Amino acid sequence: MSLTQVCDRERGWSAVPELKASQLVKSVAKAVAGSKTKHVTVGATAVGLALAAVVAASAGPWDASGQRKAEADRSASQGSGGGADHGRTSPGAPSAAPSAPAVLAAPGSSVPGPTKRALADVLDPLLKDASLGTHRTAAVVDAVTGKRLYGKSSGDALTPASTTKLATAVAALTAAGPDHRIATRTALEKDSKELVLIGGGDPTLTAREKNPYGAAGLRTLADETAASLKASGTTEVTLSYDTSLYSGTPWHPIGPNENLAQVTALMTDEARTDGSNSGPAARAADPAAAAAGQFADLLHARGIKTKGEPGPSKASGQAEDVAKVESPPLSALVERMLTNSDNDIAEALARQTAIAADESHDFDGAGKAVKEQLDKLRLPLSGAHFADGSGLDRADKVSADLLTGLLAKAADPARPELRAVLTGLPVAGFTGTLSNRYGDAADASGTGLVRAKTGTLTGVNTLAGTVVDADGRLLVFAFMTQDAPAPQSAQAGLDRLASSVANCGCR
Repeated sequence: MSLTQVCDRERGWSAVPELKASQLVKSVAKAVAGSKTKHVTVGATAVGLALAAVVAASAGPWDASGQRKAEADRSASQGSGGGADHGRTSPGAPSAAPSAPAVLAAPGSSVPGPTKRALADVLDPLLKDASLGTHRTAAVVDAVTGKRLYGKSSGDALTPASTTKLATAVAALTAAGPDHRIATRTALEKDSKELVLIGGGDPTLTAREKNPYGAAGLRTLADETAASLKASGTTEVTLSYDTSLYSGTPWHPIGPNENLAQVTALMTDEARTDGSNSGPAARAADPAAAAAGQFADLLHARGIKTKGEPGPSKASGQAEDVAKVESPPLSALVERMLTNSDNDIAEALARQTAIAADESHDFDGAGKAVKEQLDKLRLPLSGAHFADGSGLDRADKVSADLLTGLLAKAADPARPELRAVLTGLPVAGFTGTLSNRYGDAADASGTGLVRAKTGTLTGVNTLAGTVVDADGRLLVFAFMTQDAPAPQSAQAGLDRLASSVANCGCR
């Protein structure tokens, strides 16, 4: 099996189906039937979930990132008066509003949490499953108190695979802020009539006519650039492109790979050449040059001629801004990255962290910046190392304690800027990289209850996320395995662990 086949196999921007109430209720009913946890509260919780499912479904449908369309529509209608922005980029649209402060107590804050002994009685036997490999670690933390309720070698730093993206998300939101947007600009050198397309590091910039994700549009940039040039009497330019924002090699340490494009400050549609939105795909050999070529074609169609082929350049300090488009806010990019385990967005967010932290804009600087931001949050970093932002590099190391620490910070009502870390987590059995899991009877009880980030490399399987247990207590968890003999069996074992936490009153 090739590296392309085994690396980060849970990735993809797969479209999320519109969920009907009947589907949700049937899934919850199946979960109840398959649950072996002997607590009366499980049944009561499941009934409540079934009713809640009807409400959730009626608020649908869901968009391609796993977010309810009703939420996005309501957000857009708030204008500048409040509400999160999930990707408005139309001319004249208001800037993203600050995230609203928390007004509700964390789930379960008024009910007692599980006891350490009872939780160990449930999880210890499951962690002995040979399918989980030779080295496994675990941590479960009470999100209300921040206390660890369960730990097995939880301080050991292992290869985390794509759960690295949790660290990238927290660091980027902390350093740059949830409302930060990534700009792609054009600037004109007045004397030479050189028009420079300047990359800001937005891999979601799209050149396509259809824009299902609310991304910044290269067509919009061409519209505004052409209009501005014509207004000043310019109809012919020399087009060049500027990727100088990033430094160092554009190649990820694993080398050319269909799981991500070169890491460059300028690209469109993640440099995909097959029109896809998800999964492994062939990428442009030179993403920046390809984007500049697309821009040249768009300018031609709008009455602006360009001389020759676009080439690399760097805008001078005297270049005058012509037009710009901006990405959705960082919070929306974080949600999209986590739901679909998007490697290109992850590497871009790591670079945005380095830029905000004034570190070098390369892989080393990004890794250093991520660690610095997490250290500021006083998270446990013993043995931690960040070789990239996506988790494709096996040199990445984190502990279960760090993963639960990241999630606990995101659940802290005092840190609303980190909310997207939780809202971006896939929902078991329904969205993102968990949409095709939790189908077996042994783990189906976690369907709709577990929200977690997945991680998969050859021999490496991780799962870290949140659950509300049978008593209504919000818990965060992390389970990590290494040298598992079969990925599917290891994933099923991790899913059973998370389902058991979700359905455990454990007192």
